[in-house]
Amino acid sequence: MWPFVRKGASGFSSSSTAEDVTLGIDGSGLTALVTGASSGIGKETVRVLALRGMHVIMAVRNMTAGREAKEDIVQKIPSAKVDTMELDLASMASVRKFADEYKSSGLPLNLLINNAGVLSSSFALSKDEIELQFATNHVGHFLLTNLLLETMKKSAIDSRREGRIVNVSSVAHKMSYKEGIRIDRINDQSGYSDLFSYGQSKLANILHANELSRRLKEDGADITANSLHPGGIATNLFRNSNILAGLMNSVGKLVLKNTEQGAATTCYVALHPQVKSMSGEYFVDSNLSKASAKATDAELARKLWDFSVKLTE
Repeated sequence: MWPFVRKGASGFSSSSTAEDVTLGIDGSGLTALVTGASSGIGKETVRVLALRGMHVIMAVRNMTAGREAKEDIVQKIPSAKVDTMELDLASMASVRKFADEYKSSGLPLNLLINNAGVLSSSFALSKDEIELQFATNHVGHFLLTNLLLETMKKSAIDSRREGRIVNVSSVAHKMSYKEGIRIDRINDQSGYSDLFSYGQSKLANILHANELSRRLKEDGADITANSLHPGGIATNLFRNSNILAGLMNSVGKLVLKNTEQGAATTCYVALHPQVKSMSGEYFVDSNLSKASAKATDAELARKLWDFSVKLTE
Protein backbone atom coordinates (compact mmCIF):
# COMPACT_ATOMS: atom_id res chain seq x y z
CA MET A 1 0.00 0.00 0.00
CA TRP A 2 1.25 3.49 -0.75
CA PRO A 3 2.89 4.88 2.43
CA PHE A 4 1.55 8.43 2.06
CA VAL A 5 -2.22 8.84 1.94
CA ARG A 6 -4.55 11.63 2.94
CA LYS A 7 -6.94 11.10 5.84
CA GLY A 8 -10.64 11.67 5.22
CA ALA A 9 -13.18 13.52 7.36
CA SER A 10 -13.33 10.58 9.78
CA GLY A 11 -9.64 10.96 10.58
CA PHE A 12 -8.85 7.65 8.90
CA SER A 13 -7.48 6.64 5.51
CA SER A 14 -6.85 3.62 3.29
CA SER A 15 -3.77 2.88 5.38
CA SER A 16 -5.69 2.70 8.66
CA THR A 17 -6.02 -0.77 10.16
CA ALA A 18 -8.99 -2.38 11.88
CA GLU A 19 -7.24 -1.89 15.21
CA ASP A 20 -6.66 1.79 14.39
CA VAL A 21 -10.32 2.54 13.70
CA THR A 22 -11.56 0.75 16.84
CA LEU A 23 -8.92 2.00 19.28
CA GLY A 24 -10.50 2.81 22.64
CA ILE A 25 -13.93 1.39 21.71
CA ASP A 26 -15.48 -1.02 24.20
CA GLY A 27 -17.67 -3.70 22.68
CA SER A 28 -18.23 -5.60 25.90
CA GLY A 29 -21.72 -7.01 26.28
CA LEU A 30 -22.37 -7.02 22.53
CA THR A 31 -22.70 -10.06 20.28
CA ALA A 32 -21.64 -10.08 16.63
CA LEU A 33 -22.13 -12.54 13.79
CA VAL A 34 -19.63 -12.54 10.92
CA THR A 35 -20.09 -14.63 7.78
CA GLY A 36 -17.09 -15.90 5.83
CA ALA A 37 -15.05 -15.63 9.01
CA SER A 38 -12.44 -18.37 8.62
CA SER A 39 -9.94 -16.42 6.52
CA GLY A 40 -8.99 -13.04 5.08
CA ILE A 41 -10.74 -9.89 6.21
CA GLY A 42 -13.52 -11.93 7.79
CA LYS A 43 -11.11 -13.57 10.20
CA GLU A 44 -9.37 -10.25 10.91
CA THR A 45 -12.76 -8.64 11.57
CA VAL A 46 -13.54 -11.37 14.12
CA ARG A 47 -10.15 -10.93 15.77
CA VAL A 48 -10.52 -7.18 16.20
CA LEU A 49 -14.15 -7.34 17.38
CA ALA A 50 -13.10 -9.96 19.95
CA LEU A 51 -10.15 -7.77 20.92
CA ARG A 52 -12.65 -4.99 21.67
CA GLY A 53 -14.62 -7.27 23.98
CA MET A 54 -17.41 -8.53 21.74
CA HIS A 55 -18.70 -12.09 21.72
CA VAL A 56 -18.26 -13.11 18.09
CA ILE A 57 -19.96 -15.96 16.26
CA MET A 58 -18.01 -17.11 13.22
CA ALA A 59 -20.39 -18.38 10.51
CA VAL A 60 -18.29 -20.64 8.28
CA ARG A 61 -18.88 -23.14 5.48
CA ASN A 62 -15.80 -25.20 6.36
CA MET A 63 -15.93 -26.05 10.06
CA THR A 64 -12.36 -27.40 10.12
CA ALA A 65 -11.02 -24.10 8.78
CA GLY A 66 -13.34 -22.25 11.16
CA ARG A 67 -12.06 -24.10 14.22
CA GLU A 68 -8.46 -23.50 13.16
CA ALA A 69 -9.17 -19.79 12.73
CA LYS A 70 -10.85 -19.65 16.14
CA GLU A 71 -7.90 -21.40 17.79
CA ASP A 72 -5.48 -18.97 16.18
CA ILE A 73 -7.50 -15.97 17.41
CA VAL A 74 -7.85 -17.31 20.95
CA GLN A 75 -4.15 -18.12 21.07
CA LYS A 76 -3.38 -14.48 20.26
CA ILE A 77 -6.15 -13.08 22.48
CA PRO A 78 -6.72 -15.46 25.45
CA SER A 79 -9.69 -13.41 26.63
CA ALA A 80 -11.43 -13.65 23.24
CA LYS A 81 -14.99 -14.99 23.30
CA VAL A 82 -15.41 -16.66 19.92
CA ASP A 83 -17.63 -19.51 18.70
CA THR A 84 -18.06 -21.21 15.31
CA MET A 85 -21.26 -22.29 13.57
CA GLU A 86 -21.69 -23.95 10.20
CA LEU A 87 -23.29 -21.95 7.39
CA ASP A 88 -23.38 -22.53 3.64
CA LEU A 89 -24.80 -19.40 2.05
CA ALA A 90 -25.27 -21.21 -1.27
CA SER A 91 -27.94 -23.37 0.38
CA MET A 92 -31.16 -21.88 1.71
CA ALA A 93 -31.70 -25.04 3.75
CA SER A 94 -28.36 -24.41 5.47
CA VAL A 95 -29.25 -20.76 6.08
CA ARG A 96 -32.60 -21.71 7.62
CA LYS A 97 -30.96 -24.39 9.79
CA PHE A 98 -28.33 -21.91 10.95
CA ALA A 99 -30.95 -19.27 11.80
CA ASP A 100 -33.04 -21.80 13.74
CA GLU A 101 -30.01 -22.92 15.74
CA TYR A 102 -28.97 -19.36 16.43
CA LYS A 103 -32.42 -18.38 17.66
CA SER A 104 -32.64 -21.56 19.76
CA SER A 105 -29.32 -20.68 21.43
CA GLY A 106 -30.91 -17.65 23.08
CA LEU A 107 -27.94 -15.50 22.07
CA PRO A 108 -28.61 -11.82 21.42
CA LEU A 109 -27.48 -10.27 18.14
CA ASN A 110 -26.30 -6.69 18.09
CA LEU A 111 -24.14 -6.73 15.00
CA LEU A 112 -24.53 -8.68 11.75
CA ILE A 113 -21.67 -8.50 9.27
CA ASN A 114 -22.51 -10.03 5.89
CA ASN A 115 -18.92 -10.50 4.79
CA ALA A 116 -18.71 -13.81 2.91
CA GLY A 117 -18.26 -13.75 -0.84
CA VAL A 118 -17.36 -15.94 -3.78
CA LEU A 119 -16.05 -15.14 -7.24
CA SER A 120 -16.53 -17.94 -9.78
CA SER A 121 -14.71 -18.08 -13.11
CA SER A 122 -17.48 -20.05 -14.84
CA PHE A 123 -21.26 -20.22 -14.80
CA ALA A 124 -22.59 -22.42 -12.01
CA LEU A 125 -25.79 -22.86 -10.04
CA SER A 126 -26.27 -23.03 -6.29
CA LYS A 127 -27.96 -25.91 -4.49
CA ASP A 128 -31.21 -24.00 -5.01
CA GLU A 129 -30.65 -23.64 -8.76
CA ILE A 130 -29.72 -19.94 -8.62
CA GLU A 131 -26.64 -18.47 -10.31
CA LEU A 132 -23.91 -19.20 -7.78
CA GLN A 133 -22.38 -15.75 -7.20
CA PHE A 134 -25.76 -14.06 -6.85
CA ALA A 135 -27.00 -16.90 -4.62
CA THR A 136 -23.99 -16.86 -2.28
CA ASN A 137 -23.16 -13.18 -2.15
CA HIS A 138 -26.71 -11.82 -2.05
CA VAL A 139 -29.56 -14.31 -1.68
CA GLY A 140 -28.00 -16.21 1.22
CA HIS A 141 -27.27 -13.00 3.09
CA PHE A 142 -30.71 -11.58 2.30
CA LEU A 143 -32.40 -14.66 3.78
CA LEU A 144 -30.07 -14.82 6.78
CA THR A 145 -30.68 -11.16 7.60
CA ASN A 146 -34.46 -11.50 7.35
CA LEU A 147 -34.51 -14.61 9.53
CA LEU A 148 -32.43 -12.95 12.27
CA LEU A 149 -34.03 -9.51 12.11
CA GLU A 150 -36.48 -10.05 14.98
CA THR A 151 -33.60 -11.27 17.16
CA MET A 152 -31.72 -8.09 16.34
CA LYS A 153 -34.72 -5.88 17.10
CA LYS A 154 -35.18 -7.54 20.50
CA SER A 155 -31.46 -7.25 21.24
CA ALA A 156 -31.48 -3.53 20.42
CA ILE A 157 -34.37 -3.00 22.85
CA ASP A 158 -32.89 -5.17 25.61
CA SER A 159 -29.40 -3.66 25.37
CA ARG A 160 -30.60 -0.13 24.66
CA ARG A 161 -27.85 0.01 22.06
CA GLU A 162 -28.19 0.49 18.33
CA GLY A 163 -28.04 -2.66 16.24
CA ARG A 164 -25.97 -2.54 13.06
CA ILE A 165 -26.10 -4.55 9.84
CA VAL A 166 -23.05 -4.26 7.61
CA ASN A 167 -22.93 -5.54 4.02
CA VAL A 168 -19.44 -5.94 2.63
CA SER A 169 -19.81 -4.97 -1.02
CA SER A 170 -17.11 -3.85 -3.47
CA VAL A 171 -16.21 -1.14 -5.94
CA ALA A 172 -16.90 -3.94 -8.42
CA HIS A 173 -20.60 -3.03 -8.03
CA LYS A 174 -19.89 -0.44 -10.72
CA MET A 175 -19.06 -3.24 -13.18
CA SER A 176 -22.38 -5.04 -13.29
CA TYR A 177 -24.54 -5.90 -16.29
CA LYS A 178 -26.13 -3.06 -18.29
CA GLU A 179 -29.45 -3.42 -16.48
CA GLY A 180 -27.74 -3.64 -13.10
CA ILE A 181 -29.56 -6.71 -11.80
CA ARG A 182 -30.74 -9.32 -14.32
CA ILE A 183 -33.97 -9.88 -12.42
CA ASP A 184 -35.82 -11.45 -15.35
CA ARG A 185 -32.95 -13.74 -16.34
CA ILE A 186 -30.75 -14.30 -13.32
CA ASN A 187 -29.93 -17.83 -14.54
CA ASP A 188 -29.46 -16.94 -18.19
CA GLN A 189 -26.10 -18.32 -19.27
CA SER A 190 -26.20 -16.27 -22.45
CA GLY A 191 -23.85 -13.33 -22.17
CA TYR A 192 -22.61 -14.57 -18.78
CA SER A 193 -19.50 -12.84 -17.46
CA ASP A 194 -17.80 -13.86 -14.24
CA LEU A 195 -16.83 -10.24 -13.53
CA PHE A 196 -20.22 -8.74 -14.42
CA SER A 197 -21.93 -11.46 -12.39
CA TYR A 198 -19.71 -10.70 -9.41
CA GLY A 199 -20.39 -6.99 -9.88
CA GLN A 200 -24.13 -7.73 -9.99
CA SER A 201 -23.95 -9.54 -6.65
CA LYS A 202 -21.98 -6.69 -5.09
CA LEU A 203 -24.47 -4.16 -6.46
CA ALA A 204 -27.19 -6.27 -4.84
CA ASN A 205 -25.38 -5.97 -1.48
CA ILE A 206 -25.67 -2.18 -1.60
CA LEU A 207 -29.26 -2.15 -2.84
CA HIS A 208 -30.18 -4.64 -0.11
CA ALA A 209 -28.66 -2.44 2.60
CA ASN A 210 -30.38 0.65 1.23
CA GLU A 211 -33.85 -0.88 1.02
CA LEU A 212 -33.41 -2.59 4.39
CA SER A 213 -32.42 0.76 5.88
CA ARG A 214 -35.58 2.35 4.49
CA ARG A 215 -37.75 -0.40 5.94
CA LEU A 216 -36.05 -0.28 9.34
CA LYS A 217 -36.59 3.48 9.55
CA GLU A 218 -40.23 3.02 8.56
CA ASP A 219 -40.57 0.35 11.24
CA GLY A 220 -38.95 2.53 13.90
CA ALA A 221 -36.35 -0.14 14.70
CA ASP A 222 -33.11 0.97 16.35
CA ILE A 223 -31.02 -0.81 13.73
CA THR A 224 -28.94 0.66 10.92
CA ALA A 225 -27.95 -0.97 7.62
CA ASN A 226 -24.94 0.16 5.61
CA SER A 227 -22.62 -1.13 2.91
CA LEU A 228 -18.95 -0.69 2.10
CA HIS A 229 -16.03 -1.34 -0.20
CA PRO A 230 -13.15 -2.82 1.82
CA GLY A 231 -10.52 -1.86 -0.75
CA GLY A 232 -8.30 -3.89 -3.04
CA ILE A 233 -6.98 -6.74 -0.95
CA ALA A 234 -4.83 -9.73 -1.90
CA THR A 235 -7.10 -12.47 -0.55
CA ASN A 236 -8.07 -15.93 -1.80
CA LEU A 237 -11.37 -14.51 -3.11
CA PHE A 238 -9.75 -14.09 -6.53
CA ARG A 239 -8.24 -17.56 -6.77
CA ASN A 240 -10.93 -18.71 -9.24
CA SER A 241 -10.47 -15.82 -11.67
CA ASN A 242 -7.30 -16.14 -13.74
CA ILE A 243 -7.46 -12.52 -14.90
CA LEU A 244 -7.84 -11.06 -11.43
CA ALA A 245 -5.38 -13.49 -9.84
CA GLY A 246 -2.76 -12.45 -12.37
CA LEU A 247 -3.51 -8.77 -11.79
CA MET A 248 -3.21 -9.21 -8.04
CA ASN A 249 0.15 -10.92 -8.40
CA SER A 250 1.54 -8.26 -10.75
CA VAL A 251 0.28 -5.18 -8.93
CA GLY A 252 0.93 -6.66 -5.51
CA LYS A 253 1.92 -4.55 -2.56
CA LEU A 254 2.08 -1.29 -4.50
CA VAL A 255 -1.66 -0.60 -4.42
CA LEU A 256 -3.27 -3.41 -2.44
CA LYS A 257 -4.20 -3.31 1.22
CA ASN A 258 -3.04 -5.93 3.66
CA THR A 259 -5.64 -7.87 5.63
CA GLU A 260 -5.41 -5.57 8.65
CA GLN A 261 -6.17 -2.56 6.45
CA GLY A 262 -8.78 -4.48 4.47
CA ALA A 263 -10.88 -5.16 7.57
CA ALA A 264 -10.72 -1.54 8.74
CA THR A 265 -13.80 -0.14 7.01
CA THR A 266 -15.92 -3.10 8.15
CA CYS A 267 -14.85 -2.58 11.77
CA TYR A 268 -15.31 1.19 11.47
CA VAL A 269 -18.89 0.89 10.23
CA ALA A 270 -19.59 -1.85 12.77
CA LEU A 271 -18.31 -0.16 15.91
CA HIS A 272 -17.29 3.47 15.58
CA PRO A 273 -19.41 6.13 17.35
CA GLN A 274 -19.10 8.40 14.29
CA VAL A 275 -21.41 6.01 12.42
CA LYS A 276 -24.15 6.08 15.07
CA SER A 277 -27.61 6.60 13.51
CA MET A 278 -26.14 6.65 10.00
CA SER A 279 -28.05 4.25 7.76
CA GLY A 280 -28.36 3.52 4.06
CA GLU A 281 -24.85 4.84 3.48
CA TYR A 282 -21.85 3.55 1.56
CA PHE A 283 -18.31 3.70 2.96
CA VAL A 284 -14.81 3.45 1.51
CA ASP A 285 -11.54 3.69 3.48
CA SER A 286 -13.48 4.27 6.72
CA ASN A 287 -15.12 7.37 5.27
CA LEU A 288 -18.48 8.17 3.69
CA SER A 289 -18.40 7.73 -0.05
CA LYS A 290 -20.71 7.64 -3.07
CA ALA A 291 -21.86 4.46 -4.75
CA SER A 292 -22.89 4.28 -8.42
CA ALA A 293 -26.15 5.67 -9.77
CA LYS A 294 -27.62 2.16 -10.02
CA ALA A 295 -26.64 1.45 -6.41
CA THR A 296 -28.68 4.44 -5.27
CA ASP A 297 -31.69 3.65 -7.45
CA ALA A 298 -34.54 3.27 -4.95
CA GLU A 299 -36.86 1.65 -7.49
CA LEU A 300 -34.25 -0.95 -8.43
CA ALA A 301 -33.71 -1.62 -4.71
CA ARG A 302 -37.43 -2.27 -4.23
CA LYS A 303 -37.58 -4.55 -7.28
CA LEU A 304 -34.56 -6.50 -6.02
CA TRP A 305 -36.18 -6.85 -2.60
CA ASP A 306 -39.41 -8.24 -4.06
CA PHE A 307 -37.44 -10.58 -6.33
CA SER A 308 -35.33 -11.79 -3.40
CA VAL A 309 -38.44 -12.47 -1.33
CA LYS A 310 -39.85 -14.65 -4.13
CA LEU A 311 -36.56 -16.55 -4.45
CA THR A 312 -36.47 -17.29 -0.72
CA GLU A 313 -40.14 -18.22 -0.21
